[in-house]
Amino acid sequence: MDRLSAMDVFVRVAETGSFTAVADHLGLARSMVTRQVSALEAHLGVKLIARSTRSLKLTAEGEVYLERCREILGLVGAAEGDLSGGDRRPRGPIRISVPVSFGVRYLAPLVAEFVNIQPEVSLDVDYNDRQVNLIESGIDMAVRITSQLDPTQVARRLSTSRMLTLASPDYLARHGRPELPQDLAAHHCLGYTASARSSWPFRVDGETLWVPVKSRLQSNSGDALVDACQRGLGICRQPSFIAAPALKAGLLEAILTDYPGPEVGIYAVFPSNRYLPTRVRALADYLAECLGPVPSWDQG
Repeated sequence: MDRLSAMDVFVRVAETGSFTAVADHLGLARSMVTRQVSALEAHLGVKLIARSTRSLKLTAEGEVYLERCREILGLVGAAEGDLSGGDRRPRGPIRISVPVSFGVRYLAPLVAEFVNIQPEVSLDVDYNDRQVNLIESGIDMAVRITSQLDPTQVARRLSTSRMLTLASPDYLARHGRPELPQDLAAHHCLGYTASARSSWPFRVDGETLWVPVKSRLQSNSGDALVDACQRGLGICRQPSFIAAPALKAGLLEAILTDYPGPEVGIYAVFPSNRYLPTRVRALADYLAECLGPVPSWDQG
């Protein structure tokens, strides 16, 4: 038995709660994954996982051993990275999850070029707006766009975007231009929510003011809301990376610019309690360098 390999398999099973998911992720037969954990239990002389037909649960010994395995595997990974030297090329598979609009528009060409310049790396990209559980889904890195990152997450800031309030010239000609955030109460708005009524944040005199708006149309797609906004159906609030093409084409105008929305951070988020492989770190470094602190959509 390769004990380090068995430890890695045990950690993955404990974190996902599934032998089958681990087998699929590693490209192994389920029986092989089961045998690795069983061999580890036989070697230790204790039961690590209590199995039933419906679920898996760590025993008390398994809980203790899980934390020790995480520490050991992290140290091994760090030691290998330190000793391999700076000329080691990234290699191996990377599975990432990215939001659909941002991913297709900006990340797709970057990850394609990353694979081109790193021939020993393979990428599996999941375009999905759901915030998936990285450990359960076997994701090595997720790109998250948020104004407030969970402080418990292990993350690297890649870039930034601005939140803009937008309207078409036609809409403004028919309904007038709001001069203050509070003026939105008299306007049709297009909300990225499931609620018929929501609030949008604005910076007013150094403070955050939440302004209630009536959403005439809601969608979970920023692109769909920008399209509706271009058609004059109402005012929308979108990040600049989605709004930039329509603004540059003159199809939309940024309004209430004296009262900006919160800055939105673009982050690479990683599974917690796990050593970050060289290949994943290289991808995050590459994306941060390409996107930059002042990204292309906020230039000009």
